[in-house]
Amino acid sequence: MWIKRLGLCLLICISSWKGYSQTDWTEWNEQLGIDESSVDWQALYEELGEVAEQPFNINTITKDQLERLPFLSDQLIESILYHVYKYGPLQSENELWGIEGMSWKVRKLLLHFIEIGPAAQKPLWEWKHDLWKYNQQELITRVDIPFQQKAGYAAYPQEVMDKSPNKRYQGSACYTNLRYRFHYRDQVYAGLTAEKDAGEPFFSQYNRKGYDSYTGYLFLRKIGRVESLVLGHYRACFGYGLVMNTGGFFFNQWVNILSATRAGQGLNKYSSVGEAGYLQGVGMTYRLSKRWLLTGFCSSGKQDGRVEEGFIRSFKTDGYHRLQSDLEKKHTISNQLVGGHLCYNGKYIEGGLTAVYNVFNKMLNPVSHPYNLYDPRGKEFASIGGHYKWFFGRWILAGETAVDRTGKIATLNMLTYSPTVNTTFLLMNRYYDKAFQGMYAQAFSENSSVRNETGCYIGLETSFLKDISFSGHVDFFHFPYRRFQVDALHTSGIAGGGQISYSPTHSLTMLIKYNYSNKAKNNGNEEGERQVIPFIRQRIQGQLRYSPSEQLRVKTVLEYVRSGFWKQMPAKGWLAGNMVQWSPAGRPLQVSVSGAWFQADTYDARVYLYEPHVLYAYALSSFYGKGMRYSALLKYTWKNRWVLQARYAWTHYFNRDKIGSGLEEIQGSNKSELVLQLRWKW
Repeated sequence: MWIKRLGLCLLICISSWKGYSQTDWTEWNEQLGIDESSVDWQALYEELGEVAEQPFNINTITKDQLERLPFLSDQLIESILYHVYKYGPLQSENELWGIEGMSWKVRKLLLHFIEIGPAAQKPLWEWKHDLWKYNQQELITRVDIPFQQKAGYAAYPQEVMDKSPNKRYQGSACYTNLRYRFHYRDQVYAGLTAEKDAGEPFFSQYNRKGYDSYTGYLFLRKIGRVESLVLGHYRACFGYGLVMNTGGFFFNQWVNILSATRAGQGLNKYSSVGEAGYLQGVGMTYRLSKRWLLTGFCSSGKQDGRVEEGFIRSFKTDGYHRLQSDLEKKHTISNQLVGGHLCYNGKYIEGGLTAVYNVFNKMLNPVSHPYNLYDPRGKEFASIGGHYKWFFGRWILAGETAVDRTGKIATLNMLTYSPTVNTTFLLMNRYYDKAFQGMYAQAFSENSSVRNETGCYIGLETSFLKDISFSGHVDFFHFPYRRFQVDALHTSGIAGGGQISYSPTHSLTMLIKYNYSNKAKNNGNEEGERQVIPFIRQRIQGQLRYSPSEQLRVKTVLEYVRSGFWKQMPAKGWLAGNMVQWSPAGRPLQVSVSGAWFQADTYDARVYLYEPHVLYAYALSSFYGKGMRYSALLKYTWKNRWVLQARYAWTHYFNRDKIGSGLEEIQGSNKSELVLQLRWKW
């Protein structure tokens, strides 16, 4: 009964209040015409989160800084820079309306990442005393507390543990991390991150120094001819990801149409809590002249992996060290890497060369299966590639071609056409040899690696009417050789989707999106025979967002999923959810509450729900079975220095008496946790 009353109250609010919305940038990805579940958003979310906490000065902003915002097109970036150059410094946020192609949606997103500051800044070392006086620092700690015991934390007699040491996790069920950040303008960054996963010991056993993982960095920018200098843990991304990409805006199975031709950001600090996907050492970018940049970087570190008979059989990247079997894989591999990048940034053409060489301390030799015969094998690996970007009128031609030490090739080429600032057509073609060995390659693909694939991608993003925007894409792909769970040669597929958004007022947005994928997959019948047939997944989602005032936001989500093998009975799933965010005027408090009902026949028909989370944490939860989900997030700010956030989440299943499997199994139909985060800024 109380649920019905709450829904009635929300309906009355929606129908009676009028005003303007306060768009939350953390939900930007939900407004893309893609299936969010196909992308790991955590790295991008943390990158944008740091910019939102330390916004750019719009009056001194650079092209490099604007390119870090993926919702800006190349044409709009040029319009912003030209407006500031021609008309002088902005005095208020309202002047953003004068920029050609600036829509109200983009403006609201942009306001989260910029501020109106002075028009000029002195060089860094003329402000060396201010470095310690006017810097910004923060210390953040977080702890996750589960309320149901999992099988991996059950108590067993010592004789049982002696016989089966991997039957129980070594540490407590709580997760915790600690972050320290130092920041001065956009030129000096330093930080330290420590993390302990659930199940790992804390100040005991093999973690007597406290946390299980520590990372740190010192990152300097724009100091004389030194464009960037990084020490410690860092990311490197050059070109379009075919040679070197350990981070950036390039993801498997996703391309942002507006920024598809935007090359990698080069060297950048690594501030995430993840325990893989970074380099460890030193890197520097030096400006040779106005348009030429030279980068050199090196890395040396340990990696987790399974080593048998002196061979590296597989890499372990989940970062967990909570079982005896995990410890046996910890830091078993040494990896040394050296690389360089030379690039030219002209007015109408950009380009560069990237080269990388790395060597392991042991031979990489995975156990052979029919699907991995062409996977990388050896001790030393090297690749070199060239990327280009050519502007001619409203057209952009861009791409990259790479070759490894065995002569195998990977190439990715794109053509975009933008008749207006808010409309972009994209055509992208790719060819990745089945035996290409790009150990640090990460680019657009349907595979999890850059090899054994050809494809053609067509996309469009436009705001063809004042209140309506549309984005759509279709990707045709072909795999010459076998893949995991696909025991056939020369399989093909198609994936695509579209979204249409309607905003009759600034306070109301309605959108609907559809995603479709058709890929070959093994299917076993009752006789035990295995066939390779198309596996089809369809997903349709509708959203309604309404902000009756600056203090209140309401979002309603409906989702329906169908998935299954061709000409067989599909599994189905649906979800209906609502989210309310309230920020009382004049008070340092923000409350977010969300709830959803879901039902999904199988894991393949699972449904997804985005939920607000604490700072630097991204929550896209998946559900299958039949049940309901509730979460609440409370944020309290004291004197603009202390920020306390508390998040409680609870899931209840109607048709299950246990949740999860193996050591993660929970006996019962409920799963809940409390997340606490404390932030101190000074």
